[in-house]
Amino acid sequence: MFNRIKNIVSKKVFQINSIYEKTNNLYSDIKSPKINLGRLQASLNNSKTLIDNLSEVEFQVFSQFGDDGIIQFLIDKLPIINKTFIEFGVENYKESNTRFLLVNNCWSGMVIDGDIKNIDQIKSSQLYSFFDLKAVSSFITKDNINNLISSSGLKKEIGILSIDIDGNDFWVWQALQEIEPQIIICEYNSLFGFDDALTIPYHPGFIRGISSPLSYYGTSLKAAYLLAQERGYFFIGCNSAGNNAYFINNKLRSFCPISEKTPESGFIFSAFSESWDNTGEPIRGRNKIKIIDGLDVVDITNMQTMKFNAESIIASLVSANKFRGFY
Repeated sequence: MFNRIKNIVSKKVFQINSIYEKTNNLYSDIKSPKINLGRLQASLNNSKTLIDNLSEVEFQVFSQFGDDGIIQFLIDKLPIINKTFIEFGVENYKESNTRFLLVNNCWSGMVIDGDIKNIDQIKSSQLYSFFDLKAVSSFITKDNINNLISSSGLKKEIGILSIDIDGNDFWVWQALQEIEPQIIICEYNSLFGFDDALTIPYHPGFIRGISSPLSYYGTSLKAAYLLAQERGYFFIGCNSAGNNAYFINNKLRSFCPISEKTPESGFIFSAFSESWDNTGEPIRGRNKIKIIDGLDVVDITNMQTMKFNAESIIASLVSANKFRGFY
């Protein structure tokens, strides 16, 4: 009897310690210096009425680049009723566009990733039990995306949709009918330039970097721009790293704190390198574009498959002075 009682007490102590540890980790996360600095920067940014460029309000807490700041500024200025989000392609959610929204603003949302290990890691974290978050494991295709969204339980008019699946981004967004986000953040591939409405051909099992270079993925800014227009959104610019484009629902146009941009005026060439030469040195400038020369792309204006012309894109970017330090 004594041993039985001892075992029960030991289990309870373990459970209490586990809860205590998770709680401590959570509050350590919430009160960490980087989050407090993010809150301070958000407060300073929110004192601005109008901006010319999204880079003016960028800061990073959990986002890969400065998107946390952009998002905080936009949700402060736009009258978003439903404080909800959906984000595709979050991996383990340590680095994402919506985690700061979850922790700092207590928004509700759903995240989707194709790797069950990533989703299990999210579900075992303190965030999952302390905040209103749903995590779903699914390899997203244009055929299953609407069912995934409809099962979320979220209202149709969500606050933010963030699309970053490193592949069929355009085709999945095109197929999506179940929601009407107020803000859409879509990853674009700057190597496709700003003049042409290009995307990779649709393949339901596409995995970036498996049968093609890592830099061959996603959609051009122009293709995302045209799809957004068709769906009732206007373009306000990209983050300064050159990988995320921002679109606002036309219903919120009169509240928007930044003017509409064209694909050329809002385009930013990527700051980062995703390919390396034989010596392990990152490939930069125009050479990043040459890596995907001759690969298949689809012009979404006529839905014709064609070969990617690197020299044409390079000439356009040079003419518009869109390259960074390395040409």
